[in-house]
Amino acid sequence: QVQLVESGGGLVQAGGSLRLSCAASGSIFKLNSRNWYRQAPGKQRELVAILTSDGSTIYANSVKGRFTISRDNAENTVYLQMNSLKPEDTAVYYCKAIIVGDSGTPRDYWGQGTQVTVSS
Repeated sequence: QVQLVESGGGLVQAGGSLRLSCAASGSIFKLNSRNWYRQAPGKQRELVAILTSDGSTIYANSVKGRFTISRDNAENTVYLQMNSLKPEDTAVYYCKAIIVGDSGTPRDYWGQGTQVTVSS
């Protein structure tokens, strides 16, 4: 069974930085794209960053130049480095991975979410 476990959220002042981690474990044959989403209170979940299997990255306009998605292949871990944080970045952050496991077919897996709160 595949699991994604996130860590690194917390409370930070505006202008500060946080680094989120998302570790994948279990029966993983292949990791495809790794994504970060966020959901603020009363709003829909939105895509923040994408890291494809070939290493390409895509960012939402709202975080471009401030957030960086990266990975550690040896640890099956993806990171989201968040700099110059703003109060509007406050949300629950979720990682998602498209993984080929025991079934042999790609499936979406989600982490449990980690709270990021940016104070003004």
